[in-house]
Amino acid sequence: MRHKKLHISPCPNDTFMFDAWVNGRLEGELPPVELSYFDIEELNHLLLEGVPDISKCSYAIWPLIRDRYELLDSGSALGRGNGPLLVRRKGESSPLRRVAVPGMHTTACALMRRLYPEVEELQPRLFSEIAETVERGEYDAGVLIHEGRFVYGRRRLELVADLGLKWEAETGLPLPLGAIVIRRDLSAEYKHLITETLRRSIRYAFDHPTASRDYVKAHARELDDEVIDKHIALFVNDYSLSLGEEGMRAVRRLCDLGEENDAGC
Repeated sequence: MRHKKLHISPCPNDTFMFDAWVNGRLEGELPPVELSYFDIEELNHLLLEGVPDISKCSYAIWPLIRDRYELLDSGSALGRGNGPLLVRRKGESSPLRRVAVPGMHTTACALMRRLYPEVEELQPRLFSEIAETVERGEYDAGVLIHEGRFVYGRRRLELVADLGLKWEAETGLPLPLGAIVIRRDLSAEYKHLITETLRRSIRYAFDHPTASRDYVKAHARELDDEVIDKHIALFVNDYSLSLGEEGMRAVRRLCDLGEENDAGC
């Protein structure tokens, strides 16, 4: 079997979920993959180019790639109280005109467009640079994802809004952030194998929560164990094992897809 190209982010939720698979902790023969790590916006761009066989992506990009890739039922970052945070410098009160976002194809950017249509300019920045650049005054505000949402309080920044809570108030649904997708032209048997291997890997991670710690910390931006634990707890949950009916309703709502679409769409 050819090694398929697998792309994920180096963030703790991804490495926690994939650890048992890619580091050989599961029993039985595992699908061989060529693993690479990229920032979320890089992952999105590579999918637009059709490069990987299997990849993490922002749910916001799903309508642009669904002709070539389908969603896996396992591996999603989706839930409640886990949304991107809009922050600004402490004490600022001027209107928000220029806002830094972690990529123009990210769910964070899609939420800003939806919830703050009055913002004049959304500027893409590497997610790990946003807090610092907002603190320096380069932008009126910035949208924090990944570990940044847990540590912005260390800087001269304050919360403007939790975009996830605003989404939940509007829709009553959990917020879809990240998905795992697979090429449509691969066989149904292989897609099922990948879905179930990832599901097994996630179950192993839940059952052995410290087994992946060295692997997770080798790739994480923030090495504090408490930050890593909060990150994983927020983004890896039952929806990661299976989207389920509610999860797919949330995906359809975010992506403006019709009710006829399901996890295999």
